[in-house]
Amino acid sequence: MQISIAGFSFHGALAAGAMDVFGYLESCRYRYQLDTADLWSGVLGSDPERYLRPEFLGKVRDGLRDRGLTLVNYHADGCHIWEDDPAVRGKYEALALRHIEAAEFLGARTVRIDAGGRDRTWTPEQFDHIVAVYRAWARRAHDGGYSIGPETHWGPENYADNMATLAKAVGAPGFGILLHMGKELPGTAEEYDRALAPFAIHTHIDARTTQTRLDQALAILRQADYRGCLGVEHHSGKNEYAEVAVQLAMVRRAVAAQGAA
Repeated sequence: MQISIAGFSFHGALAAGAMDVFGYLESCRYRYQLDTADLWSGVLGSDPERYLRPEFLGKVRDGLRDRGLTLVNYHADGCHIWEDDPAVRGKYEALALRHIEAAEFLGARTVRIDAGGRDRTWTPEQFDHIVAVYRAWARRAHDGGYSIGPETHWGPENYADNMATLAKAVGAPGFGILLHMGKELPGTAEEYDRALAPFAIHTHIDARTTQTRLDQALAILRQADYRGCLGVEHHSGKNEYAEVAVQLAMVRRAVAAQGAA
């Protein structure tokens, strides 16, 4: 399996102005010896009106190409599908389409745009709208040779039963889930991962999963015939270069051990 480092792993450095997207790409290639990038929109900048301009995205694409990096995932915040206010919903949908165009331009293999909603589950109105939008995006993604979907991230998306129901309802070959592994909503981390691994197109593996049950998590992915990338994601916002290096080394060691088994 390929390994990547999710851009959010450096959110502390980004917030402090100590890293930008080109520093992230340089770190992936030369500090961590990877051939992948796992690009969070927050790495691109704080203002989408600036970082979604063609001239800036052209520089990012050149940065990927010059370093020999494959963009395994593009995950965008602030453009989820459902908002109760129709005006806000329309604004977010327009921004989501711009992010999709950016991901296509950069050659992303997978794209994450969240579903939205803030309760335990979606209402029938919310669910039907979310399914319809993902179906349209999934058709576009399939035609373009990539996959798109939400992350087990926040709101109803946090719950394995909701996400499995959503994936089955969309039922399109260009759709899948960015599985943030090891949540316990509901049940155990193992149950969570087993329920959603069959729908996974990309993963994020945090420090807790890495330190407590990494072998189990990787075995679940292997049993589900997962073909995507293992995305290392660190959350502390502190000492990020070193903490990411430790987490990455643990994932590399576990992958090597399972490959030799």
